[in-house]
Amino acid sequence: MTAESPMRALWRALVRFEAGKIVPEVAVRNTIGFTLAVVLGTVLNSPSTGVVAGLGALNVAYTDGRDPYLLRARRMLISAVLSGVAVSLGAISGNSNVAAVTAAALWAFAAGMLVALGTTAADLGVITLVTLVVFAAKPLPPVQALETAGVAMAGGLLQALLGLFLWPIRRYEPERRILGDIFTALAKMARTPPRTGAAPPMTTQISDAQEALAPLSRDHSAQAERHVFLLVQAERIRLSILNLVRLRRRVSRHEEGGPAAEALERILENAAVELDRIGSSIPAGAGGQVSGEFLVADLAVLRTGTAGGSVPSFFSALIRDARQQADALRSQIGAAASAAAGTRENPYPANVDSAERDRENQRWRLRFEGWRARLEANLSLESTVFRHALRLAICVAIGDAIGRGMSLQRTYWIPMTIAIVLKPDFTSTFARGVLRIGGTLTGLVIATALFHFFHFDVTTDIVLLAVCALLLRWIGPANYGIFVVAVSAMVVLLIAMTGVPPGEVIAARAMNTVIGGSLALITYALWPTWEKTQTSAALAGMLDAYREYFDAVTAAFSGTPLEAIDRVRVRGRLARSNAVASVDRMSGEPGVTPQQVATLNAMLVHSHSFVHAAMAMEARLYRKRRDFTPEWVPTLAASADRELRAMAATLRNPAGSPRRSRLGEIEARPLTDEADTLLETEFDRVRTGLRSLGEEIAKRGWL
Repeated sequence: MTAESPMRALWRALVRFEAGKIVPEVAVRNTIGFTLAVVLGTVLNSPSTGVVAGLGALNVAYTDGRDPYLLRARRMLISAVLSGVAVSLGAISGNSNVAAVTAAALWAFAAGMLVALGTTAADLGVITLVTLVVFAAKPLPPVQALETAGVAMAGGLLQALLGLFLWPIRRYEPERRILGDIFTALAKMARTPPRTGAAPPMTTQISDAQEALAPLSRDHSAQAERHVFLLVQAERIRLSILNLVRLRRRVSRHEEGGPAAEALERILENAAVELDRIGSSIPAGAGGQVSGEFLVADLAVLRTGTAGGSVPSFFSALIRDARQQADALRSQIGAAASAAAGTRENPYPANVDSAERDRENQRWRLRFEGWRARLEANLSLESTVFRHALRLAICVAIGDAIGRGMSLQRTYWIPMTIAIVLKPDFTSTFARGVLRIGGTLTGLVIATALFHFFHFDVTTDIVLLAVCALLLRWIGPANYGIFVVAVSAMVVLLIAMTGVPPGEVIAARAMNTVIGGSLALITYALWPTWEKTQTSAALAGMLDAYREYFDAVTAAFSGTPLEAIDRVRVRGRLARSNAVASVDRMSGEPGVTPQQVATLNAMLVHSHSFVHAAMAMEARLYRKRRDFTPEWVPTLAASADRELRAMAATLRNPAGSPRRSRLGEIEARPLTDEADTLLETEFDRVRTGLRSLGEEIAKRGWL
């Protein structure tokens, strides 16, 4: 990653096309739900009712997906309820300009704060904010407002019903598909190992899978337990593969390591074949047994690779470590294949503590507490999220007040555009602003042409709306410009169905969109929130999470429960993703130098080296036979803990006095040729990574 000019970063955001977000099956059912809602209104001889129901269905469609049904149901129902609340509150508050502006400002602040909880929550906040602003433009008496809210909720519930109607028939299909993708990705990782210094692969995919399968912890059916077990095995297989890749590289550098390195290469390839087989069988709900002999021949090569007394003890220990890790991998793949085939009545072997199966039982309570704590932590002007929420609330209020004071039609597009355009970071805000204005104008032209050439009756209008909805939900997620074009055309056609001439709609929308987009961009320019002020804190958070993970791993060598590692590992992944995303956003901001980006990237590389060593140490914990843990492990772990704390403190307070390295015993202890040589080697990687990371932080080149 290199520093980009703001214009280059903006252009990259404008043309970004994320093909992975295209999900045709979701787009089709969302289109059906939206179209059915509109058709029902038309059948009831009330086009305006159909429009309201269609908007409710469209709002809920944004929360649809391919994740497990329980998560999907919770999200879609929350969206339907919040959409109804937004409709009623907007329609009631619209009777007073002061009440409408106040309601919009408060809702905008809440929507801005939801950024702290992730993308899904932030999107839901924006969607419901737009809904409130739109319906505030058409004030209604309380009873009628509640009736309209009921219609919108009904449309949303119809959409939710379509998204969930296969739940009783294909109860675990999403979970099986997710797990199948995980094992297929593991096979790819075994064939194409990550390069040295890269972040651990599959981080986001594994984290998303854990999030998706979390509700299964309360489902004690045989299928649910197998799926949880498969995810546990996938995590361990990932660690084993990463460790074997590292060992193969070490073995290949030894003058006598040729045969052993080739054997390890074959082991990884054979493992990939079996993982591909498991990955393809899980979605079908069937699996095949893995032959217990599929690694035997190559394991035999490793056993004979150190025969003779002339082999150096370090190389002998290296081969022994590789043999044990390969044997662990064989057991893990075999267990996963048995679970995938459903041949284990109880997929949890005796050596797995029962607490591992139930470790997520309190997950939702803890998650709620985490959400609350995260929101409370961001209630400060020092928080980028809080400043974004405050800026969004003020800007939406100003835009709404300006619109209500103007004689133009449909001025609610001003605050609506502000809500959509204004984002926490520079690149997203200006990219969305440009795409919103340009896409809106393009969509208006397209809508004019469609209405002019194809407006024959209500049937053709509904067909045109269905086409726009399909494009919106099919291609729209991949590129925001396409999304805006489809939305603009759809809104014009929807309003035209209620009897409003398209010409008036087009002119008003064009002018108000330009006003709203301009207000959002000017507000951000006057009150920016620069990512570069937050990046060092994000890196500090990553180091804190790594420290907790490393502490849990080293503590497990002394006998603490293994399940403690799972919890901190998830936090480490999230912290790393946040840090990498922060560096990426910072690289496109004005005034950021190539030296700053280079320093940050170097810090990430050294942190990756450290965490790879920690993961290699964790992989040793899941072998059938655990090696004796040297007595010096707790002392060295404490030294690493102190150093990570010091580096995180420096990142959070770079203006403070420089901190002396506290590696202590890690720096002083030499490597030996004893039986614990390989564990010491991992500690050597730990101290190398920490020393290099400390040197980069001490340069303060990111400032």
